Amino acid sequence: MTDDTERSRPEDDAARLGLVVVGEAAALHAGDDAALDASEANIRDTVDSMVDEPLTPRQEEVVERLAAAGGTLTAGLSGALAAKTGGSVEDVLGGAARSVVWQQRLAAERDGLGEREDAGGQQRRNEDGSEQD
Repeated sequence: MTDDTERSRPEDDAARLGLVVVGEAAALHAGDDAALDASEANIRDTVDSMVDEPLTPRQEEVVERLAAAGGTLTAGLSGALAAKTGGSVEDVLGGAARSVVWQQRLAAERDGLGEREDAGGQQRRNEDGSEQD
C-alpha cells in the first residue's frame, strides 16, 4: 500500500498499469505457467503498491480479473497485428510498452516536471527500493 506522502500522479499510475497489462499479454503469448504466475504476482504487487487501504478479497479478485482481461485483449490484438504486418508479437508488445512509457514522459513534460523515473523503472524496482535483475 502507498503511504499518504507517496502519492503518484494519475499518469504514472496509468503507465504502470499499462505495463502490467503488456506484461500479462507477453506471459499469455509465452504460454509458460511460470511467466503467467509471475505476471499475476506483478498485478497484485502493482495494485497493492497503488492503493491507500487494503482491498477486500473480492475487490482484489475484480482488479486481478480486469488486468488479466486487459492482457488477454492486448495479447489477441498484438497477435492479430503481428500476423497482419508480418512482424513478431514480441515486437508489437515491445512497441506497446514503449508507447506507454512515451505517453508518461510526454505528460510529465507537459506538466513541467522534467526528468522523472518512468514506469519501466518503477516496475523494475523491488518493494525495498532495490533494482530487480
